[in-house]
Amino acid sequence: MAYYNLEELEVYQLSENFGDEVWFLIQDWDYFAKDTIGKQLARSSDSIAANIAEGYGRYHYKENRNFCFFSRGSILETKKLAQKSQKQKFNK
Repeated sequence: MAYYNLEELEVYQLSENFGDEVWFLIQDWDYFAKDTIGKQLARSSDSIAANIAEGYGRYHYKENRNFCFFSRGSILETKKLAQKSQKQKFNK
């Protein structure tokens, strides 16, 4: 099995870019939207890459796998919050 640097992993690069895009979109929201769903959405989208990085830094496979599960949870949370923001028409 080849060993990759964290920054070379495509899943990590995609999750980093996704988190940056979410922050960019939230900046245009009004104060109430930013303060409620916006903060939670920013945290959950950044948590995707953060959990991948933390798991990648763990020595044991099972620890790495657990952080992948945490990252998957952050993906689902982000998806739900994005749906909520669309429903509330924060993204115009």
